[in-house]
Amino acid sequence: MALHPDPYRAVDRQPDPLRMVESLEARGRTPTQIRLRRRFLAFAEIEPGGKVLEVGSGTGVVCRDVASLVGPRGAVLGVDASRVFVREARRLAREHGVGSRVRFEVGDGAHLRFRDGVFDATLAITVLLHVPDADNLLKEMIRVTRPGGSVGVQDQDFGTLALDHPDRPLTQRIFDGVARTIYADPWSGRTLRRKLRSLGLESVRLLTDVYQDTTLEPWSRTFVQRRAENAVKFKLISERQADRWLAAIEARARAGTFLLTLNFYGVVGVKPPGPAR
Repeated sequence: MALHPDPYRAVDRQPDPLRMVESLEARGRTPTQIRLRRRFLAFAEIEPGGKVLEVGSGTGVVCRDVASLVGPRGAVLGVDASRVFVREARRLAREHGVGSRVRFEVGDGAHLRFRDGVFDATLAITVLLHVPDADNLLKEMIRVTRPGGSVGVQDQDFGTLALDHPDRPLTQRIFDGVARTIYADPWSGRTLRRKLRSLGLESVRLLTDVYQDTTLEPWSRTFVQRRAENAVKFKLISERQADRWLAAIEARARAGTFLLTLNFYGVVGVKPPGPAR
């Protein structure tokens, strides 16, 4: 069976899944990503001593931050479909000194093995845009959250991706075409508030934040390079056009005029008493 264009649909079947591990960790170290992640976790009000589940935990970047918030009396569990990600997440948690209070398991977020109401908070961060049926995953997150507990989701929205580039039509072709081909819902971020409200959560709150880069940081450089590679792969543009597009980006970086921004939407709701919808 051919691989889906979105590598996160089948991480363990990719030619080099460890490259994806390195990419997630590099993104996690980016100063703007650190700010985005920690602002959202503060917004989600993760409390000391809490029991927290992250669905789609990847290499454990978020879980490691959550571990510092729940403290030694708390517990953090990450679930991911990738065996490679889970193995590496365990290793990295040990290296960061939080291996004793963070666990990782292989599992399907749409079919969680846990009984109802066992977590104080459940999280899914930059996950739903990859999921063909996000509502099923959200229902499972709600099910395993205790009444009065919180469900928090954060996604970027590629409809808000802005790059200051001299060739705007080519930029739009690359960004829109690649996003439509790869992601289940490239515009997931703007739908999150509506989704959580429609599934019966209460006190639903929204935090809008922006990834901003004016220096072409390593993660941003990798991002635009992969967009160009995929645009060629998907026959949206030629190799010559890709080279010209990337050269203009590098030129703006050298001139100190580079600008890339992308909106992130974080939404947190409270599970009410009684059955979920």
